[in-house]
Amino acid sequence: MTEQEIFAVLRRHLLDVLPELDESRIQLDRSMKDLGANSIDRMDVVIGVQDELGVNVPTSAMKDVHDLRSLVVALQAHS
Repeated sequence: MTEQEIFAVLRRHLLDVLPELDESRIQLDRSMKDLGANSIDRMDVVIGVQDELGVNVPTSAMKDVHDLRSLVVALQAHS
């Protein structure tokens, strides 16, 4: 999958978990925390995206994730 396709899946899951979120705020340089997601919200998003994409990003790789762009890169690297 391309980064754009992965980002589209991520965006959809963010809006599912955070329905009050203004879609225009979802930018690659933002973190989920910046968007108002608490730790449980963030895990729900990551697990949902991984399930939909059929990938499993190891916990060790998640330590380098600090914004949506780095999450997309990690997801793509493990797809």
